[in-house]
Amino acid sequence: MMVAVCLGGCGKRTEDVTILRVANAEEYIDEGGWDEEETICLKDGTRIRGIRPMTEDFEEWYEETYGEKVRVEYSTYGTNEDLYNQMLLGNVFDLVCPSEYMIMTLMQEGKLQAFSAEFQDTEDERNYYWKGVSPYIHSRMEQLLAGDQKLSDYGACFMWGTMGLVYHPGGARAEDMKHWDVLLDPAYAKRITMKDSVRDSYFIALGILNQNQITTPEFLRAADYSEQLSAVLNDTSRDTVNRVERVLSDMRENAYSLEVESGKADMVTGKVLINMQWSGDAVYSLDQAEEDGIELAYSVPEECSNLWFDGWCMMKDGVREDSRKQRAAEAFINYLSRPDNVIRNMYYVGYTSAIAGGDSDLIFQYAEYCYGAEETEEKAEYSLNYFFQGESNSDRNYVILAPPDQLKRQLYAQYPPEEVLERSAIMHTFDTETNQRISRMWTNIRCFDLGEWFRRVR
Repeated sequence: MMVAVCLGGCGKRTEDVTILRVANAEEYIDEGGWDEEETICLKDGTRIRGIRPMTEDFEEWYEETYGEKVRVEYSTYGTNEDLYNQMLLGNVFDLVCPSEYMIMTLMQEGKLQAFSAEFQDTEDERNYYWKGVSPYIHSRMEQLLAGDQKLSDYGACFMWGTMGLVYHPGGARAEDMKHWDVLLDPAYAKRITMKDSVRDSYFIALGILNQNQITTPEFLRAADYSEQLSAVLNDTSRDTVNRVERVLSDMRENAYSLEVESGKADMVTGKVLINMQWSGDAVYSLDQAEEDGIELAYSVPEECSNLWFDGWCMMKDGVREDSRKQRAAEAFINYLSRPDNVIRNMYYVGYTSAIAGGDSDLIFQYAEYCYGAEETEEKAEYSLNYFFQGESNSDRNYVILAPPDQLKRQLYAQYPPEEVLERSAIMHTFDTETNQRISRMWTNIRCFDLGEWFRRVR
């Protein structure tokens, strides 16, 4: 018997199977293959192990739950801009996982499909996302608007974190890590790496340029401090872009390299002493170094940081008002938001899920499993109430008794203290003209500015 396959406009659905085309960042979901000794054993007896890829487990769960078959066509990309360019070149996806500013861009361009009312129904026991998302993370997402639309109507937060500095305590002074301008310090020349990411590097340069302003008592005590900080760190005026370029040029000259992935290995091998790093990759670096008997640390400079989100959203040209495809896409988000699957993904990728678990305390148990002190160890209290507490569990106290060194290591990177998040701002989307201006500036940084070279040799 022949099975009719429909390509392109009708959404690539066979007679019996809904095809769900998912695009995600590289190594950003559990791909299975865990050894038996990697099994996570929580205090309530729950055992978690990723044997098969998460996508295959989802396909089986979906058929058991909804009585329909789905096949996930999974692909990856390097950066948000890579994903956007793929779509410009004609690649069609149903579900993608970009960062908050790219979600806002896609919203403004009318390319996203809004979530259904069923997806947001917390009475449905299968809606793990809306029942389990951290109230704190949800509230920060609610503040993000694209026009008159809320980001949370189109994006479901997957992972989140901060930008900071991974450093070798033996070779770099902890005191120097309190400020972003350490990346310009000639004492660390060619011993630092910076991110090959225009948005993140631009953000950090703004922190350096405005360090004196945003750390004054008057600025810090302002009633609208958060709004003022966001305005400073999203300034894209021509004069500001020119000033940022000068800072980034000096930073690039001082750096060993621009990187996205290699910095983690360079820290472990000791090739560099300081690495501008996303918090999830910081956890990975600290874990890998620990296996080699090397102790690294993580710091978020005092003036500011970038609070970032990556979130799932549905593409309108992929879903095409296909109710079966939209249900499969929303079910995929919910399946990844089930507490045991949240733990699988956090273990595999090293980043922090936006899901707190709602009535389930499995994810907090996992935090204790990773970072709680042994009976014989010295203990320090580390509160995670801001992340885990909600209306349904406000009477619970989410405090980890951790070894004191974790207050500046993996636990600090995985779940930063609330005071760090209070001095963090979220990157907004830029308009087309601004994107072009900043892209030209970044090309100068990445590809060596010949004009600057000629000016220096004259």
